[in-house]
Amino acid sequence: MDALTLLHNRTSTPALQAPAPTPEQLDIMYRAALRAPDHACLRPWRFIEITGDDLDALGEVFVAASAAVCDGGLSDEKAAKMRRMPHRAPMIIVAVATLHVHPKVPEIEQVITAGCAAQAVVQAAYAQGLGAMWRTGDLAFNQHVMDALGLASHEKLIGFIYIGTPMAQKSVPAAQWTENVTQWQPKV
Repeated sequence: MDALTLLHNRTSTPALQAPAPTPEQLDIMYRAALRAPDHACLRPWRFIEITGDDLDALGEVFVAASAAVCDGGLSDEKAAKMRRMPHRAPMIIVAVATLHVHPKVPEIEQVITAGCAAQAVVQAAYAQGLGAMWRTGDLAFNQHVMDALGLASHEKLIGFIYIGTPMAQKSVPAAQWTENVTQWQPKV
């Protein structure tokens, strides 16, 4: 796929089905992540792949995490919803910012780099005909979820990338970049 076609047409794909990416497709996606802007070449990110029965285990983690913050307990309906969430795709790639103490690279730059690496994974998936949906929500910031996924104290969960084969192609919404760009006018 032409790079500009990719950049102009990629869109999130919430309706995903099997098959998940092949090892060859994953290799291409992770090699794309290596090209993220990265001050001091820290590579302050890592990815955790979740597939198969591990999606069921993640659903149970989501139930426990939600129950821990829900006053009055979690309804059966809500618990069932939490269990189903990981099954919206055949694979979830958890994007993690792995932060380093560095004299010239503040934490915010490292988090942005991790986000750029995750976006590169999403774009490389689309370029290969796959679909992806980057999700966050309360569970991405839940300590129980982070602990269950094995994040260290110097790491932040920056998103769940749901990935698989698109069930249908979503049209690209019309947008005008002019709404988001201004010309700086210095005050003299």
